[in-house]
Amino acid sequence: MASNGHNGKGAPLLTFPCTIDIKAIGRQSVRFEALIHEIVSRHIMPQDLLSCVSRASRGGTYTAVTLTIRATDKAQLDAIYEGLKALPEVLIAL
Repeated sequence: MASNGHNGKGAPLLTFPCTIDIKAIGRQSVRFEALIHEIVSRHIMPQDLLSCVSRASRGGTYTAVTLTIRATDKAQLDAIYEGLKALPEVLIAL
């Protein structure tokens, strides 16, 4: 297995391939979940999407979408987060 992420002390943060949750939070809209799926799907194989959970905030103003994926390397994760952060609808990507 390849280790690609480091914490500056030489110890890997992640060992790839790995299962990881990608979370995006934005204002509630009918397209928000679809936008998140679209960005993530550009960077993974269909079988690497393991689950998707969408939750509205208590007041219904915001939506949090969590996708569990099988990630192959750090570059893939970086590309996913860059794509999510580029969307004006995404307020926070974790």
